[in-house]
Amino acid sequence: MSDKKIIKGGEFLIKETEAKDIFIPEQYDEEQKMIAQSCQDFLEQEIYPELDELDALTEGLMESKITKAGELGLCGISVPEELGGFGKNFVTSMLTAEVTGAGHSFAVALSAHTGIGTLPILYYGNDAQKETYIPKLASGEWKGCYCLTEPSSGSDANSGKTKAVPSEDGENYIINGQKMWITNGGFAHVLTVFAKIEDDENLSAFILTADMPGITMNPEEKKLGIKGSSTRQIFFNDVKVPKGNLLGERQEGFKIALNILNIGRAKLAGAALGASKAAISRSINFANGREQFGRPIAKYGAIRFKLAEQAIKSFATESALYRLSQNITDTIEAHVAEGMDKQAATLEGLREYAAECAILKVHGSETLDYVVDEGVQIYGGMGYSAEADMERAYRDARINRIFEGTNEINRMLTVDIILKRAMKGELNILEPAMKVAEELMEIPDFDFDDSAEYAAEKRTIGNFKKAVLLTAGAAAKTLATSLAKEQEVLMNIADMAMETYICESMLLRVEKMKQMGLGYELQEKMMQTYIYDAADRMHKHGKDAINAFASGDEQMGMLMGIKRFTKHGPINSKENRQAIAAKMITENKYCF
Repeated sequence: MSDKKIIKGGEFLIKETEAKDIFIPEQYDEEQKMIAQSCQDFLEQEIYPELDELDALTEGLMESKITKAGELGLCGISVPEELGGFGKNFVTSMLTAEVTGAGHSFAVALSAHTGIGTLPILYYGNDAQKETYIPKLASGEWKGCYCLTEPSSGSDANSGKTKAVPSEDGENYIINGQKMWITNGGFAHVLTVFAKIEDDENLSAFILTADMPGITMNPEEKKLGIKGSSTRQIFFNDVKVPKGNLLGERQEGFKIALNILNIGRAKLAGAALGASKAAISRSINFANGREQFGRPIAKYGAIRFKLAEQAIKSFATESALYRLSQNITDTIEAHVAEGMDKQAATLEGLREYAAECAILKVHGSETLDYVVDEGVQIYGGMGYSAEADMERAYRDARINRIFEGTNEINRMLTVDIILKRAMKGELNILEPAMKVAEELMEIPDFDFDDSAEYAAEKRTIGNFKKAVLLTAGAAAKTLATSLAKEQEVLMNIADMAMETYICESMLLRVEKMKQMGLGYELQEKMMQTYIYDAADRMHKHGKDAINAFASGDEQMGMLMGIKRFTKHGPINSKENRQAIAAKMITENKYCF
């Protein structure tokens, strides 16, 4: 019996985690490494040589690539063996998402197929539905898509106008409506379609097949990036759908959509990480090969700063992502051990960490945006040219801040989830928040024990948690029910929570690397530099939030508290970045 302690979703703000209890990428087993290599080989052999043809939407090409990926087993990593998949855990499926994430438009098509195209049926389908559709989706023989968004319903998905009306004989539903931005819409065989039955308040979900009469679509959308991803508007005109194709229960569609989005958010962070690593390696390759003023530009401090910062942010995302992935895996396994069905356990595990999934979606997509933006800058004029590979990476990255709920929505969702759990008594943050408020009235304790491993960093992160609790607690108390409307305040608090989670994850990873006897010195520099910079960001977010709702003595007291809780000692971040960059320049790739 493992003595591993699993903290619940959101508890990172009030509980300590030990390094031994987290998973780090340095722990991949041989099977996981082989799967990752297979994914990498597939990209190099099948995708990279035909990127231009894929982006030109060459007829049948993307569909054939997904078929080939399915033949290698890449479409069924997380599908149970009895339904034709490999039945691997969430960590392994995340690793697959990460590596294939460097595949540009193909990554989007594959992710849509294996995620939102397959999982609604896997997790909510009855036995007959799963037996009919999942084996062929897992093999890649059939392709899947997910029809949720409508012209008038994007973030507000439950406001969709697509209708399903029972037929007179009661044997079918007649569906009418319109969907847009449907990834894989041009070639999908199986469509998960969301519609309201009659005048229901909430959506229901249905399984449709592309050959049903009454389904038509517009031509392919022309997009800024991910040009090779099939994106279409789909119209449903008196489409007759057998009543047995209702997915889950009536009015359960909105719940299905939200739960599937939790998976999508986490996996998007994984894909963004893979794309970031690939873009960093290309940045390094170019910087080593491009000479100006008689030497490679990789020798210049300004370029090295950019390379190091790309690496630090990506290492940060990765550290948090696999900590989260293992938490989800452990929670799923615990539920299964208690007798819960595997699919139900998976959904419960993802629901538990919905706030962390939202955090990773935001951090991963914004890290990728930073990486490709600086990649273009490192390339200079060539970065703006379609002849170089960074231009495509730049364009393809932009959608990730919109996919799976905009980053603004995900920020507000992070705080909403945590506060709602607190109000329900599922997460005890109110008591710690009150203690932090009381601490502000006391004389600061300067009697620190700095003998423990990473004592200073742990103290800093502990103070970050206090800063979040102070700000969130005061905002909830002062604004009460109006807090939900104060989006700027919510986003400030969300960014504070995100920085705290990311910093702690990096620290735990480095600490575990050290415990395992691995080389950790440069990773330590990345962690320390990120925390150093995060302290300033925490201070700014805290100040902005407090100034938005507090006044008088209360305001001044909390501002002093935020300053105290985000204080950080000096480090030579320039020296750290130079060392990090030097290693990658020598290796000529991202090597962490």
